[in-house]
Amino acid sequence: MRPLRYSINITLDGCCDPQAGIPSEDLHRYHRENLEQADAVLYGRVLYEMMETAWRPVGGRPEWMEPFARVISATQKYVVSSTLESVDWNAELVRGDLREAVEELKREPGDGLLVSGVRLPRALAELDLIDEYEFAVHPVVAGHGPTVFAGLPTPVDLELVSQTEIGSGVVAMRYARKR
Repeated sequence: MRPLRYSINITLDGCCDPQAGIPSEDLHRYHRENLEQADAVLYGRVLYEMMETAWRPVGGRPEWMEPFARVISATQKYVVSSTLESVDWNAELVRGDLREAVEELKREPGDGLLVSGVRLPRALAELDLIDEYEFAVHPVVAGHGPTVFAGLPTPVDLELVSQTEIGSGVVAMRYARKR
């Protein structure tokens, strides 16, 4: 069974607004390497549309961002949505019961799945489907924006398995779900 890993950039106060972080070549390299180690990503509609808008166009960004853009474009994507009629950009729609659909994806052979965002990961955490949690913590207090797991009904017990200093003061911490 391949694991499902949640990965997100957050500020010290838990904000996950993509504009609140510190973009850098080191951070993009780190996230590109994470993508290269996964078989696919799982997105909700909002994050899928945001990522497609940001990364699908060729050019128009610093050269050091292009390796990430190439990898994210080539990565298999599964999009959980009840409102989208179709997707492209190497993506497939996921419909029906969320638990059953994600358990089926996890049963497929491979190295793992990545999920990011806010609403979908919260629902997956409630269903106890996330195996690892990774937070790339930026040295910023945003004071606004969405936060991760707001309103989660029960705590999720985690165990630190690795910590990586990425650069620009960003520290990535990976936790495994205690079972």
